[in-house]
Amino acid sequence: MKLKHLLASAALTALATSAAAQTELSLWYHGAGSANAEEALVNQMVEEFNASQSDWRVVIETFPQLAYNDAVGAAALAGELPDILDVDGPVMPNWAWAGYMQPLGIDESILDGFLPGPIGRWNGEVYSVGLWDAAVAMTTRRSTLEDNGIRVPTIEEPWTKDEFDAALATLQATGDFDHALDLGMAWAGEWYPYAFSPFLQSFGGDIVDRETYQTAEGVLNGDEALAFGEWWQSLFENGYVPGTSQDAADRETGLLNGTYAIQWNGNWAALPVVEAFGDDALFLPAPDFGNGPVIGAASWQFGISATSEHPEGAREFIEFAMQDRWFAAFSDGTGLIPSTASAAAMTENYAPGGPLEVFYDLSEAQALVRPVTPGYIVQAKVFEKALADIANGADVADTLDAAVDEINEDIEANQGYGHN
Repeated sequence: MKLKHLLASAALTALATSAAAQTELSLWYHGAGSANAEEALVNQMVEEFNASQSDWRVVIETFPQLAYNDAVGAAALAGELPDILDVDGPVMPNWAWAGYMQPLGIDESILDGFLPGPIGRWNGEVYSVGLWDAAVAMTTRRSTLEDNGIRVPTIEEPWTKDEFDAALATLQATGDFDHALDLGMAWAGEWYPYAFSPFLQSFGGDIVDRETYQTAEGVLNGDEALAFGEWWQSLFENGYVPGTSQDAADRETGLLNGTYAIQWNGNWAALPVVEAFGDDALFLPAPDFGNGPVIGAASWQFGISATSEHPEGAREFIEFAMQDRWFAAFSDGTGLIPSTASAAAMTENYAPGGPLEVFYDLSEAQALVRPVTPGYIVQAKVFEKALADIANGADVADTLDAAVDEINEDIEANQGYGHN
């Protein structure tokens, strides 16, 4: 009995010594209070990493999403950034440029097979990696299209602009729907550049010139952008879409209850559609407005702060997270798109034949990340205001010219944002 007590005591001492030997790494996460599967899985991943090796112990601190970016900015000014940062993909270049983050320093061969959206690059280097992505689709019912003689588009043959416009006119004329199309105007902020700038890009314009990132002239107010702006405004003038005062409840239920014929929405909202419509549910590619169909890409990712004293430990944790089993677990738990095809094959919804498989295909075929520039955080707000103003009847050319001036002034004020 005495020997057993001695052995037990020795084991406990060894465990305590091992835990004490682990160097602490701090991780900041943006989902405090969400009480959802994502937060639970992040905590599970941290616990498993800590138990998998004896060198590092990750300690997680969570923040409400709306306060998270401000908290990071304040911590950077105070020199108190954590080792590991949770960062929204389009925001990452700003944080890298501002000196908040450092390159991951990983072997990029481990990114083979990744969708483009979950890989965060700035000035030719990888700074962040995500465990999932998100995609949007034209969501409707097969019977809605077939009953009205509208072709069901495919990724290989999406609707042309003329086909899409004709479909909206046909659906609106039936009188069966309040609006032919729900764009999600009840949502604001990042939804605008994520969901609506792909229409502009398909017309041939963009928020900023991606060749230099030094100007918006010609891309946000050129002929293609003007054509986009006129088309955008026509959607509201013709009553095809709800206006900027759309009720949030209508956004959530309008497709399901028949208020809207088609809804532009993401994979995160797809399962209720499948449950409601079954085999009648359709998730369709973005229309081709002349320069190829485009949808948005990139979501939250992990990176290493510039001030981390243990970047090797932070890198080890991020590489631990970059496993198909985690991609699949997050997908099954949240409904988001796994980062690799091999992980998708392990999931309930995105495996071949799964109800959401098409979203992986859409992300692979049509996704374009938002402008990869530190100036994006300003450009996104300017773009949002311009589109809302045009939707509310503002002159298209004047509004886009003003947006270009504001973006260019910001770029100049920040000495070009450090683009090489």
